[in-house]
Amino acid sequence: MTAPAASSTEAPAVEAAFRGRLGTFTLDVAFRAPARGVTALFGPSGCGKTTVLRCVAGLQRLDGRFAIDGEVWQDAGSFRPTHKRPIGYVFQEANLFPHLSVRANLLYGHRRTVGRGLPETIREAEVVELLGLSRLLDRSPRNLSGGERQRVAVGRALLSQPRLLLMDEPLAALDRFSKDDILPYLERLHDVLSVPVLYVSHDIAEVERLADHLVLLREGRLVASGPLQDLQSDPALPIARMPEAGVTLPATVAGHDPAYGLTALDLAGGRLQVPGDLGPVGAARRVRIAASDVSLARHPPEGSTILNALPARILAAEPQDHVQVMAVVALGDGAGGTGARVLARVTRKSWDALALAPGQPVFVQIKGVALVHQEVAPD
Repeated sequence: MTAPAASSTEAPAVEAAFRGRLGTFTLDVAFRAPARGVTALFGPSGCGKTTVLRCVAGLQRLDGRFAIDGEVWQDAGSFRPTHKRPIGYVFQEANLFPHLSVRANLLYGHRRTVGRGLPETIREAEVVELLGLSRLLDRSPRNLSGGERQRVAVGRALLSQPRLLLMDEPLAALDRFSKDDILPYLERLHDVLSVPVLYVSHDIAEVERLADHLVLLREGRLVASGPLQDLQSDPALPIARMPEAGVTLPATVAGHDPAYGLTALDLAGGRLQVPGDLGPVGAARRVRIAASDVSLARHPPEGSTILNALPARILAAEPQDHVQVMAVVALGDGAGGTGARVLARVTRKSWDALALAPGQPVFVQIKGVALVHQEVAPD
């Protein structure tokens, strides 16, 4: 099996296709992802996420092909060994050198890379600023929190000047407070750096905060691959059956209502009123709308405490069980269904009572909107 080769007119991409057996486990996966931003490999434990990452790194050799931006690292006739692959690898544990300072840990891979004559595209000062490490540089790793150690590990990987950054559940060993500490820094890296990232996780909340593209795996097979929003809003996929199912959408701050402490957010097909000051007008934000926070109405709702009621159109629906239906609706009053897509989990009784069906215009009532892209103060 091979991933399709990129043509000269296609955007730069990461192309991966691996097939083989490891004991009783069989991997058969092929996908194509953008060569910029974060691609999350997501699925239950044992589905093959880490095996794919190890194949990309050349640590596990299976039949297949891997290329980034047209540069082939593995195919039927060639295999580039790990030490010749320009990757940065971040594991669950930071694995810092305890006898070296934070600065020495950061520069460990950098000296080897620059010494081989490779271009220095990511500089120490930039990484220190982005990851908020300036106050930690002279400390021993023994005196760092779990989140701080992992930030140093990410910085060390970046300073090795990688073409590709591999992150294997980098937050799995951290407690909730440490995760909350490091996630805004990872978001900042996502916004600023052009190095593509393959990010392994089984935590959908991490994926929603960081990923642009999603690769869904199950039992060593590819379930689906595509932009995060597209897969989140597909009611037939397993992530739509999760209790916490929802859609993550880009939004822009459009204005403020200081009298009521509200921020107006524009997204494709509509405008939302959200509590709090979410930043200056024009600022980009990332919001999450849970399927459980969305209800449907055949007519404009009246006399409701819910601020956000927008015209929309039902695009598709999928029964979840004998009790519930998951519907995907496009915001906006046009017939083309080109607005932002959100999920609505409704009871089958309500679905039948309102005689709802794909293609129908409805009004979407959104009870809650969560901001998933947080900001971090400068170090």
